[in-house]
Amino acid sequence: MKLNKAFSGLMILGLVFVGSLHAKPLDIWISSFQDQLYYENMVKLYKASVDKDFEAKVQAFGFREMPEKLAVSIKTGINPPDVVQLDEVLFGAFLAGDVPFLDLGNRIKKAKLDKDIAKSRQKLFAYKGKTYGVPQSLSAMVLYYRSDLLKELDIDPVSLTTWDKFVSVGEKVVKDHGKAMIALDPTYFGILLRQRDSDLFGKDGSVYPDREAAIEVLTWLQNLKKSGVGMVPERASIFDPLFFNSAVQFGEVLTVVGADWYGLDMLQQFTPDLKGKWGAMPLPAWKLPNGKLSRRTSTFAGQGLMINKGSKLPEEAWKFIKFVITNKESNARRFLDGNSFPAYQPSWKDERLLQPNEFFSNQRFGELLVKLSNEVPEVVGHPNRAKAIFLFQETFFNSLIYGELKPAEVIDKMKTMLEAAEPGF
Repeated sequence: MKLNKAFSGLMILGLVFVGSLHAKPLDIWISSFQDQLYYENMVKLYKASVDKDFEAKVQAFGFREMPEKLAVSIKTGINPPDVVQLDEVLFGAFLAGDVPFLDLGNRIKKAKLDKDIAKSRQKLFAYKGKTYGVPQSLSAMVLYYRSDLLKELDIDPVSLTTWDKFVSVGEKVVKDHGKAMIALDPTYFGILLRQRDSDLFGKDGSVYPDREAAIEVLTWLQNLKKSGVGMVPERASIFDPLFFNSAVQFGEVLTVVGADWYGLDMLQQFTPDLKGKWGAMPLPAWKLPNGKLSRRTSTFAGQGLMINKGSKLPEEAWKFIKFVITNKESNARRFLDGNSFPAYQPSWKDERLLQPNEFFSNQRFGELLVKLSNEVPEVVGHPNRAKAIFLFQETFFNSLIYGELKPAEVIDKMKTMLEAAEPGF
């Protein structure tokens, strides 16, 4: 009898122990405070739809704070997260040496995400034959414009088919009305390079593989500022709230280049009173050296989900990631709640993503993004990609824009610095 009681006690303890293991919450680290509510809702949706016993703790950090905290956690092994959301700009910093994320390649294929994720985004978090993350957003670039101001100035956005035509119209706007046609930002360098079928890095790891294209893009940006067609925001960033509260609110600038998430999140968040006064269109095309016109979109940034190698719950983490990426309601909420347009192609059939958007003058914004999806270029991954972006932004952008350095000098100086730089942070 005593033996049976002892055995029963051990069984109960075992069940409690197993239960406590199951109850351990999944630790999810998010790289955006704006995204925290979304993921907390996704945890609730997962519990209601998949596993009523599922628990997860969502922690949000700033865009540049997240990789620093993640690097410390990985190095020390203290409180490692299970699921990590990283922006693709900062993802490259973790590619030097032993990559701290699980290779999800086989899981992605088994879930058929290699077919269902937009083709241009499938390699966004891949490096040297391994895929470490699943992209959430299409991140297609468009030209956002003040529809009310263009109408007032008798400018038809449909006529802005090339950057040459765009500049020509902009010169007239500057002369006749004293307004800038476009707000300039350091991120445009890589965006416009990709629109021209180039990038900051070549697939072989080379820095600025098309030097002439890079010089031409920088020359174009420099000339925009010199002519007044382009204006530089007060803090040299179209992502700074001050830009929206000053130049945008006062109608000093007519257009801005941004990804789907820029319009869904930042424009709607910082200019709510301009609802119905914004429009979106494909980027004007470049006339390429071969005489052909370039693609009408590009790409920049965008978040993805990955699993930390230090996770004790990799299968639970993957099930949650797959749910967030593939669930119909999850994708709809990401778009409708002002975050981004999903990279998961089956979700594009959801009418909620294709309906007229009141913020964008009742345009079918989702339809525009779907039409541009096949033109979105791939991004070449590199351990120093974040360095290249921040180096230009913090060290060379102002010197270029204000004519202190020539475009060729900027390219050559940056190339030398990046080739000598240690990979990673």
